Amino acid sequence: MDRRWLLVIFLFGCVFGATDASEGDADPLYRPHSGRTYYEYTCLWHIYGLLSMNAWFWGAIYHTRCFDLTEKLDHSSSVALIGFALILAVLRTFNVKTEASRVMIGAPLLAFLTTHILYLNFYKLDHELNMKVCVAMGIGQVLLWSVWAGVTRHPSRFKIWAVVIGGAMAIFLELYDFPPYKGYVDSHALWHATNIPLAYLWWSFVYEDVEFRTSAIMKKAR
Repeated sequence: MDRRWLLVIFLFGCVFGATDASEGDADPLYRPHSGRTYYEYTCLWHIYGLLSMNAWFWGAIYHTRCFDLTEKLDHSSSVALIGFALILAVLRTFNVKTEASRVMIGAPLLAFLTTHILYLNFYKLDHELNMKVCVAMGIGQVLLWSVWAGVTRHPSRFKIWAVVIGGAMAIFLELYDFPPYKGYVDSHALWHATNIPLAYLWWSFVYEDVEFRTSAIMKKAR
């Protein structure tokens, strides 16, 4: 079997498994009837972390060993991450918890992502189209999280604002490319550099969201 098919099968097996995760999953911290406190989005964030590491790994490989296979792996991994992040943004900002609702939201987006990745790998590696798809999904996430941060009373909402503003500025570095300054730093390199503090802020928000939601569930249980 072609290695690109293995990548597609693995990525979307993980993603569909995450959207299908329900309150009956094996993790005792996730089950409401286990008598223990649980966080409703544990499995989703775990898959997001795996897809993030996968995208960073193939991005690093592609930037050091640029040929057809590594380029397609890098693009496919990035699209899978951004697409799943959009699904996760919808589920978290609208507080979707039931399995049926998650599948109804995730299935159309997964179908689109699968079609797009298959198109890139087996028909044409269209960089312009891929950029438009990624930017559209990125803007969708920014809008969802920014509106949510504006209406919620979440104690870490200011970190969301920082990530939203920083992410919006980072998108412009990808859209408006400029040549390397004195042969060293170009816009793409700066875009990668901005991901370091943004990733730290983002994962600190996730950690604090777990604490916040768990604390709220414990108060309701008393």
